[in-house]
Amino acid sequence: MTNEQYYALMESYHNACQMMLTRLEVLNHTLYEKTTVCPIHNIQHRMKEKKSIEEKLLRLKLTSSIANARDYLQDVAGIRIICFFVEDIYNLAKAVKRQTDLVIIKERDYISCPKVNGYRSFHLVVGVPVYYRDTMEYFPVEIQMRTMAMDLWASMEHRVCYKKEMEEAEKQRRRKAFTEYAGLLEELEKQFEIYNETAGILEESQVSWESKKNLKRI
Repeated sequence: MTNEQYYALMESYHNACQMMLTRLEVLNHTLYEKTTVCPIHNIQHRMKEKKSIEEKLLRLKLTSSIANARDYLQDVAGIRIICFFVEDIYNLAKAVKRQTDLVIIKERDYISCPKVNGYRSFHLVVGVPVYYRDTMEYFPVEIQMRTMAMDLWASMEHRVCYKKEMEEAEKQRRRKAFTEYAGLLEELEKQFEIYNETAGILEESQVSWESKKNLKRI
């Protein structure tokens, strides 16, 4: 893949990512419409570098081409959302999935079912429609949703446990320690949930809406 091919490939993924970021910003300010509280602490995004695309295709035993990148990679464009509470993550994920022009390609809930090493996060891959002059095409955007505690764990685990010069025995010791840290942070999160002023607010709104709808039928 030449540099020119890479930059041409990135243009459409960049457009899809920007459109998804705009949707998320709108949801951040409208999800809890009767309060001034927002579910998102911050949003980060990135486009996969040329070298990373080529290395991933090589691991998949595929040639480094634009066609293979588009057909086999779903994380060329990535968004990471850091929320305050676990409930914020689930509420935000539901709101994203309700947007009917998005295609839900993949969903992984590593919060209710953490990975063996303790990793916790909520992953969505959504197909975002990108409109051109006379056509429309979907491009995948990977969305990772975490609390601040989950993001702390993931960042520190990557920094501490994956040094190339480290002996294998020390790597295993650190990974075991980080599995324990994940449990401690999960317990801490549960304590923080006590202070979640938006707990149950969307469920209450749904019940109220259903009640009004039933009254109209009577």
